[in-house]
Amino acid sequence: MVIPVEADLKQILAQERAYPWPRPERCPRCRQSGVWGHGFVTAYFDEHPVHLLLRRFRCPGCGCVMRLRPAGYFARFQASRRRIFACISRRLVEGRYLSGISRSRQRHWVVGLQRQVRAILGEDFRNRLLEGFEVLVRRGRVPVAARV
Repeated sequence: MVIPVEADLKQILAQERAYPWPRPERCPRCRQSGVWGHGFVTAYFDEHPVHLLLRRFRCPGCGCVMRLRPAGYFARFQASRRRIFACISRRLVEGRYLSGISRSRQRHWVVGLQRQVRAILGEDFRNRLLEGFEVLVRRGRVPVAARV
């Protein structure tokens, strides 16, 4: 389970294992208190060329493993929500992709958004993809995921 928390990527990189990650008070799945540390996992983000260490916790009751992740990033995505939205916006409004990110990656995001909007929000949002992006985020979905 991924739990978004306010965290600074530069500080995580600088402090590594010493970064003061917040400990969840309760397990989000079973609500039991007393979760314990379960080590670290590496993750890559576009802003940094090396991996960062993200903190994990484990629930003693249900065994749920919780991975803390900086807020502003979708699970399993290296680019921030803001960067993904900027890429999609530029493509839809100006017809061009942003430089610095591969075109195939940006195209993947646009196609994923089209697929998500069509499946979840319906044809009413077909020509309102940017609005659909925001609606899907508010609903807790990853609007650029490849699968619905």
